[in-house]
Amino acid sequence: MAPHDIRIIGDPVLKQRASEVTRVDGRLVKLVDDMFDTMYDAVGAGLAAPQVGVQQRFFIYDWDDNPGVVVNPEIVESRGEAAITEGCLSVPGLRWDIVRPAEILVRGYDLDGRELAIELDDFGARVFQHELDHLDGVLLVEHLTPEQRAEAKKALRELRERGITSLPEPDVAAGGLRLR
Repeated sequence: MAPHDIRIIGDPVLKQRASEVTRVDGRLVKLVDDMFDTMYDAVGAGLAAPQVGVQQRFFIYDWDDNPGVVVNPEIVESRGEAAITEGCLSVPGLRWDIVRPAEILVRGYDLDGRELAIELDDFGARVFQHELDHLDGVLLVEHLTPEQRAEAKKALRELRERGITSLPEPDVAAGGLRLR
């Protein structure tokens, strides 16, 4: 069982800009460890602190067995444009093509206070931009075209009518996610 519930669209914490991390201590390290467990249970590639109700500027990630944490991240350069299908653990079971910069340079810090400079493209760029949005109180639905937004409103209304308020969990037999 995941140590934290993932906050779902409609939760006010997801609309607030997170505060800078001013101190890394044992509590933060424990929270990061718990967030990895929560993300893995949800079958995600990234998880921002606000998604577990913590208003601090950091996120975790893991793809291709490459886990990490970025504290106080910021995008300092971006190039190009790419439309990639994107989903979100806080918007369960829904996915849309989202246009974002294709390449980015992110600066931040690790848990030991070392400065990071990470150049990303493709999936990595997508994950980092998505998680940075969470730190600014932005959900992926805010990146949708008017047509996608209409589709999203309908889908989200249907989820609410069905009482979907919790995280999707893997349904291995069906090869995907099922909503509970």
